[in-house]
Amino acid sequence: MRFDTPATSNPIDQLKVIGKPTDRIDGPLKTTGTAPYAYERHDVAPNPAYGFVIGAGVAKGRITRIEVSAARAAPGVVAVVTTLESAPLPNGPMNTATLFGGAEIQHYHQAVALVVAETFEQARAAAALVRVDYARQPGRFDLAAEARNAKPVPGDSGEGSGAPPEDRFGDFEGAFAAAPVKLDETYTTPDESHAAMEPHATIAAWEGDRLTVWTSNQMIAWGKRDLAKALSMKPENIRLDSPYVGGGFGGKLFLRSDVVLAALGARAARRPVKVALTRPLIANNTTHRPATIQRVRLGAGRDGRITAIAHESTSGNLKDGKPETAVQQTKLLYAGANRLTALRLAEMDLPEGNAMRAPGEAPGLMALEVAIDEMAERLGLDPVEFRIINDTQVDPEHPERHFSQRQLVECLRRGVERFGWTNRDPRPGQRRAGRWLLGMGVAAGFRNNLLTKSGARVRLDSGGVVTVETDMTDIGTGSYTIIAQTAAEMMGVPIGKVVVKLGDSDFPASAGSGGQWGANNSTAGVFAACVKLREAVAQRLGFNSAEAEFANGQVRSGNRAVPLGEAAGPGGLVAEDAIEYGDLAKRYQQSTFAGHFVEVAVDVFTGETRIQRMLAVCAAGRILNPKSARSQVIGAMTMGVGAALSEALEVDKRHGFFVNHDLAGYEVPVHADIPHQEVLFLDEVDPLSSPMKAKGVGELGLCGVGAAVANAIYNATGIRVRDYPITLDKLIERLPTLA
Repeated sequence: MRFDTPATSNPIDQLKVIGKPTDRIDGPLKTTGTAPYAYERHDVAPNPAYGFVIGAGVAKGRITRIEVSAARAAPGVVAVVTTLESAPLPNGPMNTATLFGGAEIQHYHQAVALVVAETFEQARAAAALVRVDYARQPGRFDLAAEARNAKPVPGDSGEGSGAPPEDRFGDFEGAFAAAPVKLDETYTTPDESHAAMEPHATIAAWEGDRLTVWTSNQMIAWGKRDLAKALSMKPENIRLDSPYVGGGFGGKLFLRSDVVLAALGARAARRPVKVALTRPLIANNTTHRPATIQRVRLGAGRDGRITAIAHESTSGNLKDGKPETAVQQTKLLYAGANRLTALRLAEMDLPEGNAMRAPGEAPGLMALEVAIDEMAERLGLDPVEFRIINDTQVDPEHPERHFSQRQLVECLRRGVERFGWTNRDPRPGQRRAGRWLLGMGVAAGFRNNLLTKSGARVRLDSGGVVTVETDMTDIGTGSYTIIAQTAAEMMGVPIGKVVVKLGDSDFPASAGSGGQWGANNSTAGVFAACVKLREAVAQRLGFNSAEAEFANGQVRSGNRAVPLGEAAGPGGLVAEDAIEYGDLAKRYQQSTFAGHFVEVAVDVFTGETRIQRMLAVCAAGRILNPKSARSQVIGAMTMGVGAALSEALEVDKRHGFFVNHDLAGYEVPVHADIPHQEVLFLDEVDPLSSPMKAKGVGELGLCGVGAAVANAIYNATGIRVRDYPITLDKLIERLPTLA
């Protein structure tokens, strides 16, 4: 189905199933521990062996020797595979670091060997007997030190966030110099880990020259393509199966070493092999969000209107890696006649930097939205009002491109009312409750809407059951449920009559899970397949498909009504299609918006910060399932609190690795840290987005949260911290005296 004109009225608009707060249909499996995650697929590959991955002990250099004789002689060992046995495996387009093969070491904990044994414990013990000798080379591990050598580069997250090396509109320098009120500040964000609950894990099994991997992967079609390239195989000889993913946040978008090594280990062992990366390897061997150094300059008139806006970001990555696209939202979020954005990349020898939830906007808004608050204070304006004054309904750099929908102002105004913003004292450090300093903060949220082709296959059987097959994944987001809701709405059946099968590369390729594009595009693909199935049903019955009504498990035309199962017949009916997009996204800017409000309490003696309450007001197109959408947003808000207050991969700048590479040292928020969260969705549909008139919300809930927390801390204490995370050591020496 081609979508190149705005959506008009269609069966989804009935809202009998779509738009209802529906329980997750996969919930019972997950709460009873019976959902089949990758490492726990005991039913798919009999008698598996266990692989243990050995990571490099240096961050840069070459391997001169790997001694494995003791390991091979250890109890239970079936096979040992080393990186010296093959040339570097070819990378797919998404990977930067070499996953396996060759003597060169690009980063710490790069996979150098796999030990396969009868049990995990035997594999781990034998791995400790492998001896690897290196010729160590000096490396570059300090972004601040390397920033002076950073080069202008273009950036593209592949998720709708990108910018050229430098982009100018108008005369920024002249307007900035002439502005009566100016701001010029630098902000830093640290390296961050995805910290998903489920580790990267794979079971691999060969049958002749055919390979099946049961793995944890967000993007099945990409994974199949890249695994075929890495192993020099025909894609049709590979099957990926990933029906449940226990968190990814971008860390499982691309092929990782667990998949490759499970396949190589299974080939060497001549039997199925299980591989799960240990927590240190997840932090250092996979990917992370790169640290940034961001300079923001703002110039404004006394009336509060921005006349000059510049945002420059420097990040680091391996050679041929990409920068963090932290400036992209600044090109679109606020009006301003004179503009400058720039990206620079320092070549470094740390583990690979790549996509993490809301790449670009998440760290970019942590800088921009604090700068906006600082500028509002210099102007003597309420920070909400300053944002509203500088709203725009067009792309500031391409004024002919209007936003398809833009309700940022409404998000902010609704938030002001709901949160009790007028009770905020604009003077920092004025509100107290005993030993606690209280403050409120606000930030705008922004995330682009990305359209991508997505397919599905729909079956109707003689019992009136509708089965949907698509390689879309569910990473805890509720994909099973919204896809079932879509098929139920389109075919006029209750949701209990829909079976959803996901995550198998034998199914039609979908959008996959990433960039908050999954919900809108995957359901639009199901919509397209259901349109074809409705036509097939109508044709079999001799109905006019344009006039046929599908409701209550029947199809009706005029005075005639036929049960769907009867229409399907003994052999059933099958339809397959995909949603493909025209140029609407080029003609109109498609984005999502939020207003984030946070109240904090800061201990005046220790500097400890506690979240009191949070509110997100979101404008993100039609909300397909308010219950699962809320779950996505509150999870993202929690992630934003972590980025603001605790999360940072600490770099050993001597040896080039992340020191706190487990969930004990890498601190993420827990339930007790987040006492109250509220989410409001504006009543919005976007007919320019898809037939579903939806967009996405999973990353919008994160974008801006960190800045809202930082702004609340400033309002509570009068201390402006521009280096994240805002840990108590950055506050304690500057806290006001408690009278």
